[in-house]
Amino acid sequence: MDLIFLGYPGSGKGTQAKFLAESYNIPQISTGDILRDAVSKQTQLGIEAKKYMNAGDLVPDDVVIGLVEERIQQSDAKNGFILDGCPRTIAQAIELDALLHKHMRSISAVISLEVLKQDVIERLTSRRICTNCRRVYNLVSDPPPSTGICSQCNKAGTIVQRKDDEAETVERRLTVYNIQTLPLKDFYKKQGKLIVINGSQSIQDVRDEITSKLKKI
Repeated sequence: MDLIFLGYPGSGKGTQAKFLAESYNIPQISTGDILRDAVSKQTQLGIEAKKYMNAGDLVPDDVVIGLVEERIQQSDAKNGFILDGCPRTIAQAIELDALLHKHMRSISAVISLEVLKQDVIERLTSRRICTNCRRVYNLVSDPPPSTGICSQCNKAGTIVQRKDDEAETVERRLTVYNIQTLPLKDFYKKQGKLIVINGSQSIQDVRDEITSKLKKI
């Protein structure tokens, strides 16, 4: 299966994509991860991407799609993949379709996790992360130890709120999502590939609904 996850930042895409990746034995491909990997390995596309990242600019669509193309040709993706964070725009989606067609592949389904904006704001602004081991906590549902010591790596003073999770930044991220990425729902609905999931349920219930609907494909 070649899958795409859509949804607000904080909607649970990463959690559910990781579960599906393990269940179907296919890689979860995050554009952020492949960008960082290409930059660290100093590949041709990585060097190109770094110029934009260092300047604080968005990496152009053709570079992002080029990195995705390199990644899906690796052996672990031959039976499928899960894209998380790409495409972000209609333009990227069109390029992605063309890329997959070239490799005689196509998107099997697009999973849209539906969560109310206010709930996402609460989730993200309550999120805390260990800067050492990247363990994620939530002040409401999974608070960090009162000692300030991470329960996973036992380091003290490493649990912080990321700048991306501050209220003002979260509002800006959601606004950008509504403008750039939300139109992808209609794009994939017209292709008959959109699967809408109630992302406000428990993690297990979301998981069960995704699994049940994918079985019908």
